[in-house]
Formats: sequence, structure tokens, C-alpha cells
Amino acid sequence: MKLFQVRKGQFVYFNNELHKVYGVKPMYKLSIHLIKLRDLSQHITNAASVERYIPRENDSFIFNHKVYTLRNNQRPVAGDLILINNPVPDTLDHYSLNEIETVETIDSKGVITSDLNGIKHSEYLLMVPGRAPDSHPIDYKDMVNADENLDETESQIIHPYSDLSVQLGDVYKKKDNDVLIEAMVVAIKGHTVYLGGELEIPHEELMNSDMWEFQYNPFNN
Repeated sequence: MKLFQVRKGQFVYFNNELHKVYGVKPMYKLSIHLIKLRDLSQHITNAASVERYIPRENDSFIFNHKVYTLRNNQRPVAGDLILINNPVPDTLDHYSLNEIETVETIDSKGVITSDLNGIKHSEYLLMVPGRAPDSHPIDYKDMVNADENLDETESQIIHPYSDLSVQLGDVYKKKDNDVLIEAMVVAIKGHTVYLGGELEIPHEELMNSDMWEFQYNPFNN
């Protein structure tokens, strides 16, 4: 893909595995910032190394070590996950393409998520736990060489910090500040992230793209 074709939120294949684009930095050689959906690990590459995929109803994939199938003909209940595949946000909403959010309340028009976004039923696909027999697995671009047994086994493994998309060594820049602050992740304890300079913040704050922006990890190849 060419750089101008890559957009934040797109699902792409990188190294044969399904990822989501969470940032595009045109001034860098490795300009595409990715999150691997399987384990939420972060990766950096270039536009030529990724291939876009548009998620559809009945697709199934692993998200954060658990398997889900996308459905369009089921209404969610509180606590369900949804994939916002057709975003049409109102002025006060702050969601975008392929964001995954947790449902809190449901009515005839749509849902309200835990991020306080009002999302119409036509804007999302429901993420139903498990891999349905009629589903289309999309974990890998080349599923012939994929080990499905490994996929199902991995979903049962408990990984330390498996629900966090932060790694030791990640460098973040604070955006909502007049003074330039750039700091490295030096420790993680539970859902608290410790940055250089004696900064201690919740993981949720660090993942707020309006407050912090991921730069790079010097220890990743």
C-alpha cells in the first residue's frame, strides 16, 4: 500500500497476522504504527509491508487472547464488545473507524458505550465470543499455514499485562501541554504505568490519544 492510502483504524495484515493501524507518521521511514489484535502488542513498519482488510459480518478473529465472531443480526447486551465498522459520529462523539468499545446501555436507536459514545445500530458489528462454525477466520492472511489449535489454546493462557497495549521502553509525548514532555515507560504495575521523570499515570490516560502520543520503542526491531 502507498502511504496516502493508510488511515488510522484500518485493519491490515502485517507479517501475515491481523493488525490495526493506530497511527501514521509520514515524516518517519517506519511510518505505520500498528497494534496486533491477537495480543495488543505494538509494531512499527512501512506502508509497503501492510495489506488492508475490511472486516465483515461472520468474520472471526482473536482480540486480546479471546476469539470473537462478528455479527450484524444480533443486538448486544450490557458488557458486550462492538466493532465500529461504519462510523458516523455526531459532533460530541469521539469514536472512529474500527474502534472496539464496551456496551453499557441499549435502546431502539443504538447503544451508549463505556466511553460515553452514542452509536447507532447501523454503525457497528457485534463481537460475539467464540468462533462460530459458519465464520470466516481472518487471524491470518494465509490461513493455510495457520495453526488453529494454537489459536484456541492461546486464548486460554493468562499473560501478565495481557489487557494492556503498553510495553516497557515505549516512548510517549504529552500532547495537551505547552511544555514538551517526552518520556519512556520504565515500569508497569497492574493498570498503572510509570514513566521516566517520576511520572505515574493510569493506563487509560496514556491510551487517550488526545493527551499522549506514542513515538517509538528503541528496543523493537
